[in-house]
This record gives sequence, C-alpha cells and structure tokens, in this order.
Amino acid sequence: MLRPAPVPLPPPPFSPSFWLRNPHLQTIGGARWIPVPRPPWRQEIWASPDGDILQVERLAGASDRPVLTLFHGLEGSAESPYIRALANAAQALGWSVVAPHFRACGSRLNLRPRLYHAGDSPEIHWILRRVQAEYPHVLRHAVGFSLGGNMLLKWLGEQGEDAGQWIDRCVAVATPFDLTAVGDHLTRGLNRFYGLHFLTTLKAKARAKHAQFPGSFDLEATLAARTLRQFDDHCMAPLHGFRDASEYWERSSCLPLLPHIRRPTLLLQARDDPFMPPCALPSRQVLPPGVTLDLQDRGGHVGFLSGILPPRADWMPAHLLDYLGRFLPPSQNGHNPSE
Repeated sequence: MLRPAPVPLPPPPFSPSFWLRNPHLQTIGGARWIPVPRPPWRQEIWASPDGDILQVERLAGASDRPVLTLFHGLEGSAESPYIRALANAAQALGWSVVAPHFRACGSRLNLRPRLYHAGDSPEIHWILRRVQAEYPHVLRHAVGFSLGGNMLLKWLGEQGEDAGQWIDRCVAVATPFDLTAVGDHLTRGLNRFYGLHFLTTLKAKARAKHAQFPGSFDLEATLAARTLRQFDDHCMAPLHGFRDASEYWERSSCLPLLPHIRRPTLLLQARDDPFMPPCALPSRQVLPPGVTLDLQDRGGHVGFLSGILPPRADWMPAHLLDYLGRFLPPSQNGHNPSE
C-alpha cells in the first residue's frame, strides 16, 4: 500500500538574537556588516531590445536543476550582500543563477538616455523571456528585492496567466508596494537617513548620465534635491516619460496589480521594516489564492540577520529556497531525500 507523500512542514519564523532586534541594526547590518563571499560570477553584456546594454552575472548549475533570476533593489547590484548570499545558497543546490544589474548599476554606464526605475516591468519581461529561451526545459524561478520586488510583482500582475510561459514561482522581499507612501515615509524621522543615503549614489549616476546627454533633465535641480521625491521630480520622471514624481510613483506601484497575479508567489516582509509604513502593506483579503503574505515580526529592510558574533545572513536564503523548492522532487531541488 502506497503511503501519501508527507506534507512539508512550514519553516520556522525568523528570530534574531537579542542584540539584533532593532530594525535599523537589521537594515544597516544586512547592507554593511555581513561579509558574504563573492560568487564565482561569469559576467556577460546583454543587448537590450531598445539598443542599450545590460551587465549580467551568472552561475552555471546542473542541467536538470532550476534556474533562479535575481533582481536587486534601489542602488543595489549583483554584488549586494543579499544577492550574493542567495546566489551562493542556490548554487550549493546545483541551481543556475542569473543576476542582472539594472541599467547603470554595474561597472559600466548604460548607453541610452535613461537609467532604471521602479515601474520598469518591460525590463523584467525581456530578461525573463531571454532566461526562458536559454533554459526551456527546467523550472524557472525569480526573486526580487525591494525595488526589484516591486518591478517583478508589477510584471506578474500585468501578465496574469501569461506569466506562466516564462516563470514558475516567484518571491518578493521587502517590497515597497505603495511607492507614494514609502517615498514620503523616507522623509520622516530617522528614516530620512535612508533617503539621503540613496541620494548620494543616485546623484552620481545623474551626473554621469547628464554628461552623456546634456540637457536631458535639470541637473542643477537634481543635485540640489533633498528628498527622493525631489530627485524623481527632476531626474527620474523626465528621463522615463513621467510628468513628475507623483505620476511616476502612482503608475509604478505594484499594489493595484497584486490581485491579478496568477503564479505562486511569496511576499516576505518584516513588520518593523523602517521603509514601510503599515498603510503600504497589502491586505491579505485582496491577495489571490496563490500569493502568500509572509509577515515576520522582525527583520528590518532586507536584513533578517541572526546569530551572535559574527551575525549570519543565512536565514533568508534558506527560507526563500525552501519555498521555491519545497514541492519539487529531490532530483530537481538539489536536496538529498535522506537528509
């Protein structure tokens, strides 16, 4: 008599050590303190459909294992600690990894009079179509972090059932579902620190882009910006065809599109994320059956650090790969069934 397959147990909730309970320690520590080994990337330059270039890092896996595409957050890259940690963990399972740098986020400045932006779901679309063409016979998963999570979810909502042609299962981590609420939240209290931090590197990109294409936006006003709204008003909106920051944020937010997602998707969020006012989180009632809101009590913004000394960044990769691989046969997910 055949026994039914065991139902996988849910993974344990995130529980930081006593000294890492502060959300700002989680957020800053996750970005700065954790030395994550650099994966043995193989770099490629892809030509985009609009005549630009995209720098992409890759890891080769087993031919019968899934491929994982990773989308980084605002002013991140394939070298961000959270990307490195997840790429290393996926490679250990024999998975292939594709980690694009959004335009101007790698070591090379892109060629077109544009940068990257939070609503650029067409960018997600052509990248995932290319991954599907290169890996047509294995499962294809994607993970987006923060801004990259918003882009991925927006694409999933726009595609609906059609997304299944290119992707099997997705995860979005620390997503700014409502860009207006999150952008304005980063002007208040201690959260202003994060907005000013992003502005430092964003302004450097703006200066380099203006040198390429003089007059494409108001550089003086852009460099004088003290908030992300001001920066987006003067730089991001005109570069990408929006009237102003308000229109950019409204049209780019993934929140209204979440009910239209038809692929299995995990939304990993921390209640104490300093980027995220409670009003920016989606209600579980509006989420379709295949979309799971995984709301952890702690973790900061893409932090989820545990351990004592040194702190570790291994909970999040294990948690995400558990979700992506939980219902796969052992031959495909890389786990030994005897473990």
